[in-house]
Amino acid sequence: MDFGLSTHLFHAERLGPAHLEALAAEGFSAVEVFATRSHFDYHDRTAAGELAGWCAAAGVRLHSVHAPITEFLHGTTWGPPFSTGASGAAARTRTIDECIKALTLAEVAPYRHLVLHLGVPDEYAPPSGDNQRDAVLHTLDALAPVAERVGVQIAVEIIPNALSTARQLVRLIEDEERPELGICLDVGHARLQGDVIDALETVAGYLVTTHLHDNRGRADDHLVPFDGVIDWDELLIGFHKVGYDGTLLFELAAGPDGPAPTLRRAGAARRRMESMLGLDFVFADE
Repeated sequence: MDFGLSTHLFHAERLGPAHLEALAAEGFSAVEVFATRSHFDYHDRTAAGELAGWCAAAGVRLHSVHAPITEFLHGTTWGPPFSTGASGAAARTRTIDECIKALTLAEVAPYRHLVLHLGVPDEYAPPSGDNQRDAVLHTLDALAPVAERVGVQIAVEIIPNALSTARQLVRLIEDEERPELGICLDVGHARLQGDVIDALETVAGYLVTTHLHDNRGRADDHLVPFDGVIDWDELLIGFHKVGYDGTLLFELAAGPDGPAPTLRRAGAARRRMESMLGLDFVFADE
């Protein structure tokens, strides 16, 4: 088991080698890169080569890429969304094209998982609907052969919509016979949908990666672990009980004081988790 960090923390900034060096300095050995062109231009093969070099120089493993969800982020201004569940064929095709570009990064900068949203969170869905199951299946059909060719597993993420609860993601994999898919357990999103341990146990057979962040039980805050209401003792025991030994990856929002102080707090949270994982009492009830 190792610890990683998503570049979501630096999403409003242009990604560079200093970001990789900073997260490595806080003890994170893996990274998930957010595929937003204003943050990292995943269309650019030269940029992909640079990313591979930055990771190697920092001693960080490129664990995953988060599939595109928006055209850009400038400050606090978000561009038009990309949705795998868009009802309109043109919008869906545009999303597929962007996801394929993110997948083919692996030809230059190898990574293991593309973390994919099925549709958009309910609060961002247009009145006409943008979370259509048939549209999602069409998108997955288009992406699957590309993912297989480049050696990337698609990990569908628990997000706040009806398509993407823990139970619905498992049903998708089983009912549609898609064993090539894995699941990304987003702990903060699972907490907003109900019980985190229930979600973990539900997805355990398909769990391949994680997003760890906290909240206060009402909004998707993306807080540093231990700053909200999630019971991290119970969750770490749960990971052990289901046999998950993969990457514990923090996906955080920068606090009002900016990314650097948030990263330092994340490093402290990582050290606290490592200490908890090493304590005998954590697994004493087995």
